[in-house]
Amino acid sequence: VAGVYDKDPQKYPDAVKYDKLTYMDVISKGLQVMDATAVTMCMDARIPILVFKLDAPGSTLEALKNNSVGTIVS
Repeated sequence: VAGVYDKDPQKYPDAVKYDKLTYMDVISKGLQVMDATAVTMCMDARIPILVFKLDAPGSTLEALKNNSVGTIVS
């Protein structure tokens, strides 16, 4: 998927993509970004998380150049 959504975009066409979230948003909303322990570890170490569509051609380079790609969790 292209980022973090409020619900599964493959099942729900009305799913809303988040551009930015806090670590606590991810945990409190129960978003399935990654394991809650991993999110907490990133939060403690102040490591931002960028969720984007990795398998699209050129997506990694685009994510590095463009702040509006995917969802940033910080």
